[in-house]
Amino acid sequence: MFTGLIRHLGTLESRSSRSGGARLRIAAQADLLARAELGASIAVNGACLTSVAADGRTWEADLSEETLAKTTLGQLPLGAIVHLEPALRVGDPLDGHLVAGHVDGIGQLVSRSPGEGLWRFSMPPVLAPMTAPKGSVAVDGISLTVVDCGADWFTVALIPETVTRTALQDMRPGDPVNLEADPIGRFVARALALRGSEEKLAAFARQGWLG
Repeated sequence: MFTGLIRHLGTLESRSSRSGGARLRIAAQADLLARAELGASIAVNGACLTSVAADGRTWEADLSEETLAKTTLGQLPLGAIVHLEPALRVGDPLDGHLVAGHVDGIGQLVSRSPGEGLWRFSMPPVLAPMTAPKGSVAVDGISLTVVDCGADWFTVALIPETVTRTALQDMRPGDPVNLEADPIGRFVARALALRGSEEKLAAFARQGWLG
């Protein structure tokens, strides 16, 4: 579990093909590497990955074919700056919102208005039921608040501090981003999808979350 508050940046140094996926090597600062012990969870542009190797300068993570297909991590050019966040620990402040590190889809930056701070992103229509004004969304792992939204787009207001401290400062229209929907919106959408199914609701009442 993560918060979507980005305090660490890294640099993608290599991406090598492996059986069933790929391996990333990411250079990072010492304070992040201290959290990259073997088996540790670290979010890279919003995707939760597991550290499989680390030294004093870099750490590595394996990507499955599913992760390559459902995120931007297989498309990033070498040298790209990535957002890094170690997993939330008990007692850590929750400064953003609860982020699972499970990417729901890929969107694109449509436009940015530096003067107003309003940025517009596209999103897969399947995310629309989980996206609402004043709700939360994770864009490349950054916890943001939705200003407005439609069937396949949403806007967020970004302050200069957020832009300058993240890779957003170099982002241009057309660039892809990883998106994770608000977890509350996810469960509301699921509940509404089950509405009217008396058989499913009755089974839930008897058995709880099974199957």
